[in-house]
Amino acid sequence: LYCAEAARRDYAQRLAERFQLPLLSRRPTDGYWLELGAERLELVTTGKHGAVYAEFVEGAARHRREQGGGRGQPVAKAIGLKGAKEIPNVVDATAGLGRDSFVLASLGCHVTLVERSPVAAALLFDALDRASSHADTADIAARMVLVHANAIDWLATLAEADKPDVVLVDPMFPDTDKKSAAAKKDMQAFQQVIGDDLDTPALLSAALAAARRRVVVKRPRLGPAIAGIAPSAVLDGKSTRFDLYSIKALNSSPAA
Repeated sequence: LYCAEAARRDYAQRLAERFQLPLLSRRPTDGYWLELGAERLELVTTGKHGAVYAEFVEGAARHRREQGGGRGQPVAKAIGLKGAKEIPNVVDATAGLGRDSFVLASLGCHVTLVERSPVAAALLFDALDRASSHADTADIAARMVLVHANAIDWLATLAEADKPDVVLVDPMFPDTDKKSAAAKKDMQAFQQVIGDDLDTPALLSAALAAARRRVVVKRPRLGPAIAGIAPSAVLDGKSTRFDLYSIKALNSSPAA
């Protein structure tokens, strides 16, 4: 973590301590690193990739707030929000940059963002810090809680009363679609640093044990389902799909 703004040195120190990140005295000359500037924390590189950061106030986040599709948005439908009388509380077990979590929180859900990568967790912490102090997003940020932990272990520690209605899982897999990869150069940098989720079957099992109502797995539209239990239903989209695992249906099945 490199602090490019002397005035933000204390904040950089707090980030470094919370997420166990080494605090650099000078900007690296190669590779990837976190850099704290005047406006935000970013994952940057000397290469061709642009800066990667989590954002809940401006840009696409603002568009989602102001012109989003409400409860008709795919992730909202997937977690069962459309037509629901009670708003479910959600654990996003692979929070990443928090985009789906933000959509759900903006629709009234209380969302716990679980992220094991210290880099991604630090980016999320910074985005939530900025959103908390902005009038347009403070109420949304108040419904988002960040947990820096391995979701497989963390879900197993939940007491019965603390279990969420829904667990959302969006595993990071190797991107074999070259056209898609070319269109997401910034995310290539993120994936390079964060790495792929190779323990997803174990995460699905932990999610199924923790969720009260359903587990929702976000996948590339043509990607395989996670090995193990078959989904109860599938919600297809243009580029992604959601595999839905109904806890009630699984508990009532002959194999349960």
